[in-house]
Amino acid sequence: MTDDTVRPGLEGVTVAETRLSRVDGEAGELLVGGYPVETLAGNASFEEAVYLLFEDRLPTGRELDRFRSELAAHRTLDEEVHGVVRRAAADGDPAMDALRMGVAAASLGIDAEDPRTAATRVVAVAPTIVAAYWRYRQDEAPIEPDPDLSHAANYLYMLTGERPSDAAVRGLETYLATVIDHGLNASTFTARTVVSTESDLVSAGTAAIGTLKGPLHGGAPGPVLDMLQSVHESGDPEGFVRDRLDAGERLMGFGHRVYRVRDPRAAVLSSAAERFYAGTDEDGFYETVEQFESVALDALAEHKPDRRLATNVEFYTAALLHGVGIPGTCSRRRSPSAGRAAGWPTVWSNSTTTD
Repeated sequence: MTDDTVRPGLEGVTVAETRLSRVDGEAGELLVGGYPVETLAGNASFEEAVYLLFEDRLPTGRELDRFRSELAAHRTLDEEVHGVVRRAAADGDPAMDALRMGVAAASLGIDAEDPRTAATRVVAVAPTIVAAYWRYRQDEAPIEPDPDLSHAANYLYMLTGERPSDAAVRGLETYLATVIDHGLNASTFTARTVVSTESDLVSAGTAAIGTLKGPLHGGAPGPVLDMLQSVHESGDPEGFVRDRLDAGERLMGFGHRVYRVRDPRAAVLSSAAERFYAGTDEDGFYETVEQFESVALDALAEHKPDRRLATNVEFYTAALLHGVGIPGTCSRRRSPSAGRAAGWPTVWSNSTTTD
């Protein structure tokens, strides 16, 4: 007898086995490649985290140097790919569309039947595509990747043309390692479905990007930063939260379909953001972030006592990446000297940001 019960979101349904990560929503724990996320993200570079997922172990020093060189060799875009990205920027297409089209075009000339080569190319080329798109949108020429820089440092360099600070690189690397894998979320499930048909990894990657584009999966940091900016400008977090909840609206950055306690990734990123802003929070933005979180949690507990709505990964993703200088989640553009600008594309090679 078949069970034809519909389970929305595949809740309670086991569809695959993986060693990449393990999520415990009740305890608020996340293991990535066998390591607690706070241990991995607090110590590993992005390249080390990717190598862990590729090889099921961390690299030796020599292996890490070789892998960094391998990624760097796959970063460059040829003119055909630039043409696709340039057209997407000129047409005002969303960044995620540019990334999807760029990744598909960037697979030309590589052996798509070799999974390792295809995966390396997708991981390496994604930041180059996004940075080129951003530069085209600003009517500026793209900046060629620097093979001497790490994955995170090179991305920041390609956006601005300036060598990033160690603090900015560490902040971005912490973010990338924190969100690098999270169970069978929507984009991962999509990619696994594609490869289960014996299709190729580039097809799986472009399908996953299409899934991540959806605002219910990868689009939350933008609204979170808009919210934080509004509160920072008004100086009235209590009023903002009260008005939102009284209107029956959702507070972005709080609650999660899996975690019943604080998202462990939020804990990692809040610590990273605190370190980043220490001594540099001249306008008190990070102070606003912490104050808003406290006010929001108290109000949510009062308004929704039957639900456990804790801080999720999106809340401190927005705060940290805003400070690091990723061209911004918010719609209000700030001066380039502030290192923050509008239109941040929520796209990261091999990462997911929700679920």
